Formats: sequence, structure tokens, C-alpha cells
Amino acid sequence: MRTSRWTALAVLASSLLMTILDGSIVTVAMPAIQADLGFTPAGLSWVVNAYLIAFGALLLLSGRLGDLLGRKRMFLAGTGVFTAASVLAGFAASPGVLIAARFLQGVGSAMASAVGLGILVTLFTEPRERAKAIAVFSFTGAVGASLGQVLGGLLTDALTWHWIFFINLPIGAAALLVALPALPADRPAAAQGGADVLGALLVTSGLTTGIYAVVKIEEYGASSAHTLGLGALALALLAGFLVRQATAAHPLMPLRVLRSRAVAGANLVQMLMVAALFSFQILVALYLQKVRGYGAAETGLAMLPAAAVIGAVSLGLSTRLIARFGERNVLLTGLVLLVGVLGLLTRLPVHASYAVDLLPVMLLAAGFGLALPALTALGMSGAKEEDAGLASGLFNTTQQIGMAVGIAVLSTLAAARTESLTAAGRPVAEALTRGYHLAFAVGAGLLVAAFAVAFTLLRTPKPARRERPEAAEVTMAA
Repeated sequence: MRTSRWTALAVLASSLLMTILDGSIVTVAMPAIQADLGFTPAGLSWVVNAYLIAFGALLLLSGRLGDLLGRKRMFLAGTGVFTAASVLAGFAASPGVLIAARFLQGVGSAMASAVGLGILVTLFTEPRERAKAIAVFSFTGAVGASLGQVLGGLLTDALTWHWIFFINLPIGAAALLVALPALPADRPAAAQGGADVLGALLVTSGLTTGIYAVVKIEEYGASSAHTLGLGALALALLAGFLVRQATAAHPLMPLRVLRSRAVAGANLVQMLMVAALFSFQILVALYLQKVRGYGAAETGLAMLPAAAVIGAVSLGLSTRLIARFGERNVLLTGLVLLVGVLGLLTRLPVHASYAVDLLPVMLLAAGFGLALPALTALGMSGAKEEDAGLASGLFNTTQQIGMAVGIAVLSTLAAARTESLTAAGRPVAEALTRGYHLAFAVGAGLLVAAFAVAFTLLRTPKPARRERPEAAEVTMAA
């Protein structure tokens, strides 16, 4: 049984690697995709947006359906859909086919990712083993994010952009073959009265509308009628969903999940942290390419030390620190290091030396290797077994919302600052760098807010002191 559980963890980690790898590998290949398929600049954004909208909107629904229909079944179906869609994307010869394939990749990724953590926490119930399993899971995600940039550059330069999608085929096929015997056959939760169809429609449409509004901020502006109107509609739909969940006999998302301070607080911290760290993962890569003139492969290699330290800390150190000091203290330490990362980046010069100006930043990124495993453990700690898929879907949903907000807000701020400086006659490289500085500063502010939320909401309650029986007898006698 012990070997089977760790084999199952390897399957779950492989699926996560495939998903994260796909998300980061595409960003490096975007110029080649645009040149080959003839995308317009606005159309090219849908290579990312189509995936992001489908993925973010369906995570919560997929997580709950995993609880009701079986998490193993949902994981296998999602991995199959993602793998098939990757093959379709690799063979795409027109913008429409590629965007459709990316949307299907988002659907499959949501189905598999939503239940991954739910399966993990039901397999590993002993605290130390669960912490180790979550550390492996977090390590895989961190490595995938950085490895994707390296592989994206190498595959695009050495072969063609088509291979950034074909690489998912062997990973997905292997994951399916091993998952069939390795993943436990879970018993679906009782779904008396059927699934909450109205709740599913409200939450899916609300998340779709909200994420669409956010990813289009750069095109329409944050204060435009388009953004404000869709944002208001999304909020109304999500408010309707919460009302429905409070009154439905068999809700899609029982609100008891949100009564846990650990679950609610961890999800809020994650949203802020992921939004802030977009400025590290993406904007540093843009700085290296647009300001320093790095190629795609060079950019990936320059980011590799960050992946190495994140992986080493999350896999080798975080478990021991969590066991000794607790998830909250490790999370707070990680957030402090990450504030330092973005703080240093606000002083990044135009003609930066990699060894002096960038390598220390990459090494401080170890804070992510501390923060993510601790945050994941906190986010899943308050969920009952029958709600594990839902809690997993919720945790992944807030991650995607944070990413969408980070992409929209920070890139818009950077672009606006760059445009104003260019119009004032500043050199392009200086204007770009100062635009990135603004995004890094706002990201640092989001991390400070995440620290405040974690410090306030994720306090470990002190156990009530119990008097010794002898002392109680003395008191009563007195």
C-alpha cells in the first residue's frame, strides 16, 4: 500500500507537471506562433486567454463533480482530454483550430487539476507524510514553470513551435497507463437529489465572465464600460451562486467549506501571492528579452537558478521546517523573502549585470519554495474527506483568478508607464525598465497584503488550558 500511494503521487505530480509545463512553455513560443499562423496582435492573446478562461471557470465545478462522480474517474477523463487536445494543438494550421485546441486543453486541465490535491490528501493522512507529499507536488509545479521556459526556447529554436504541444503526448499517455492501477478507486459521495444544476450554471458563467473581463483589461482599460459592465455582471452571478448555495437542499459547494479560517485565509493569501508573482515569472523574462536582448533559450536558462532553489527548498527543506515551526510560520517567512525579491527588482537597472543584479533575485525566490507547500497544506487542512475535491478545485480556482488578475493589472500598469515615458522622449529600454519597476512595486504591495492576511487569519488557536484534577479539587474545597 505504501508503494502504491507514492506511485499515485508520481502520477499526480506528472499530470501537474504537464499542465504547468504547457502554461509556461507557450509564452516563449508566442512570437513563432504568430509568425507561422498569421495571428493579429489581439488574436494572439487568445492562445493564452482561451486556455485560461476554460481552466479557471471549470475548476470549482470539476472539483465538486469529482466528489460526486469519483475523483479517479474525473482525473483520468481530464488527462485524456488534455492529451488529445495537445495533439490537436500541435497539428493546428490556422488560428481558429489552435484557439479551439487551447480551450479544450483548459477543459481537460481543469478536470484533472481540480481533483489532484483532493486525491493526494485522502491518500496521505498522516501529517508528516502529507507534508512531504505536498512538498513533492509543489516542487513539481515550480520546476514545471521554469523548465517550460527553457524547453519552450530550445524546442522552438531547434524544431518548431508545434513540438511544445507534442511533448505532452508521451507524458499524458504514461500518466494514464500508470494511473489506472495506481490511483485508488474512491467511493463517490452521496448525491441525493442530483447535482445542483442551477448552481453549476451560475458559478461557471460568473467565473467565465469575470476572467474574460480581467484578461481584456489591457485592451479596453480598467475603467471602461466593457470592463465595469462585465465585472458587475460577474459579481452578480457569483453572488447569486452564493445565495443559491445557502438555500439549495443539495448545494454544489456547501458553504461549510468556507467556514474554516484556514481554507478561506489560505485561498485569499494564494490569490494575492500568485497575482504578485506574475511580475517575477513573466515580466523578468520580458525584461531579459526586450531590454537585455536575450534569446528564448538564454532567457529560460537565466531563470533556471530560481527553479533550482525553489525545488531544493520545497522538496528538501520545507517539510522539516513545517514539522518544526508549523505551516503559518514557514508561510510568513517565505512571504518575507518574496517581498525582498520584488523589492530588489524595483531597482533593476537598464544595463543590469546578471551576476550582480539578477542572480541574488533568483536565489531569494527560494521563498516560493517555503510559501507554496505551507499554503497548500493550510488550504486543504480544513476540508473533510467528502469535500476534498471541492477544496482542491477551490484552491486551484483562486490560483487561476490570481494569475488572471496579475496578468491583466500588472502588465497594464507596466505598459501604461512605458507608453507615457516613451511619449515624453525617454529611450525605449529605459521606458520599458521603469514600466516594469512600477509592476514590481505593486506586486511587492500585494505580497505585503498577503503577509497581513496570513498573519491575521491563519493564527493557530491556542489550546484551552486544562486544570489538573488535583488543582480542581483544591479549588472546590476552598
